[in-house]
Amino acid sequence: MPPRINDDERLRRLEAVTDETLSRLGASDLLDELLDRVRDLLDVDTAAILLLDVHARQLVATAAKGLEEEVRAGFRVSVGRGFAGRIAASRQPVRIIDVTPGDVVSPMLREKNLRSLLGVPILAGRDVVGVLHVGSRTRREFGDDDIRLLQLVADRAAVAGRIRSAKLDQAAALALQRSLLPARLPGVAGLDMAARYVPGHSSGVGGDWYDVFELPSGWIGVVIGDVSGHGLASAVVMGRIRSALRAYALICDGPAEALSLLDRKVQHFEAGSLTTALYAMISPERDRAVVSAAGHLRPVLAAPGGRAALAEVPVDPPLGVVNPARGRRATTVPLEPGAVMFCYTDGLVERRGEVIDVGLTRLIGLVRAEPAEAVCATVMTEAADESPTDDVAVLAVRRRG
Repeated sequence: MPPRINDDERLRRLEAVTDETLSRLGASDLLDELLDRVRDLLDVDTAAILLLDVHARQLVATAAKGLEEEVRAGFRVSVGRGFAGRIAASRQPVRIIDVTPGDVVSPMLREKNLRSLLGVPILAGRDVVGVLHVGSRTRREFGDDDIRLLQLVADRAAVAGRIRSAKLDQAAALALQRSLLPARLPGVAGLDMAARYVPGHSSGVGGDWYDVFELPSGWIGVVIGDVSGHGLASAVVMGRIRSALRAYALICDGPAEALSLLDRKVQHFEAGSLTTALYAMISPERDRAVVSAAGHLRPVLAAPGGRAALAEVPVDPPLGVVNPARGRRATTVPLEPGAVMFCYTDGLVERRGEVIDVGLTRLIGLVRAEPAEAVCATVMTEAADESPTDDVAVLAVRRRG
């Protein structure tokens, strides 16, 4: 029978795991500190945390003490296999007094000559997100108090694991979005361009994008779009749509045809995502733009000496919700020397408790036939919400005088 734990020891264990100083640690440091403490409290030789890779249905060695080789090697085990896999599958604690070769699949666990093991699931609500286990080289009969302590540590690890996963997702999304949004717009003869992107979510990323590219024919492609949602999922969808539109632009003579092909791609591969896009092709002479809008707000046009106005461009349904056989419409918009075409996403003009026409009127009053950088600076200072709840992307294109 395992020895009984007295009240003083229970209190020491509880304080060690719920210590307020742990809350000040980052996710990785917190996991390491928890493992150090549980190894000391239970007087065991190894302690390890494996987090669940949901897509692969595998547990991945993430943090360890006494089993650092597992983390360095990126050890993985499928749910249901081996000691850790059984815990994840059963969602229940598992204790083994005398370990046999059939109990474990990790070569590192075998090399440590562990005699006894205890493991518990790491739960987030009803979902298993990982496994925490400890091991001893001497024979141990882990008791109920040991299980309770380990489960308490697992609860703290669940919080740290979620924070860590969220940070990894955010870092991946930021890296993806930075690779997709041009750090610098291309230099194009006859055009002056500027752009801005402001995230409207704590993740710092979303589905808004802009793009400028030169086609072999000498025409210039100008795109602005918006995939609904925030975070890594929206950024991934945005990246796929952006790449597809670039590919279609190379084989299509006009923007309406390219967006029609994009309809089929979105309907088949991105079903369920609401996406709007505006694609304009500017002629080699820079004197006109052919524009097609898929559910996207019309650009603002400002000519020298005149008042700005929304371009007379018909707005077709968003991508993926129209029958590809119907096709889409395109309109030719003249660009006078010095004229500005200002493209934007809805986060710039939408406000809670305000109809969108108010935001559009405000924007129209700010766009002037000035250098593109000055136009972007004015609009973002005067029209953008100081605390946006939606992403904002803007792109100003000016025909040089």
